[in-house]
Amino acid sequence: MGKRGFEIAKGFENAGINLPVRKTKYSAGYDVEAAEDTVIPAFKRGQKPTLVKTGIKAYMEDDEMLLLYNRSSNPGKRGLILANSVGVVDKDYYGNPDNDGHIMFAFYNIKDEDVEIKKGDAIGQAIFQKYLVADADNAEGERVGGFGSTNK
Repeated sequence: MGKRGFEIAKGFENAGINLPVRKTKYSAGYDVEAAEDTVIPAFKRGQKPTLVKTGIKAYMEDDEMLLLYNRSSNPGKRGLILANSVGVVDKDYYGNPDNDGHIMFAFYNIKDEDVEIKKGDAIGQAIFQKYLVADADNAEGERVGGFGSTNK
């Protein structure tokens, strides 16, 4: 394994998943596609966001994270907004025992009608980034779960 990159997550090996790519030389983000058809229902108060599967996982260096951003066209064209504004994928999410580090985008649909995402549709972008830790940092905890498992 190299420094950073994408792989197919367990269970998606034969699903025809395309690994994310950058479309231009100076793009920061890797375009991420949906792994399967998914309907995102029109928003109702109290409903949970819809998790859109990507079929991918990401590996990276110890001082890096992967940030998940919405496509700029999604809110205006499709009414889709990310429930968590920006998704943060930590290094230790990769290969976790719950879901192998499978990356998902959590969407709300702010339109009045359901929105269908098709397998292969570009749904967001992923950007690798370095991060810093504070002087007194001594985090020793180990990840034991998958999506949203911190502090569980």
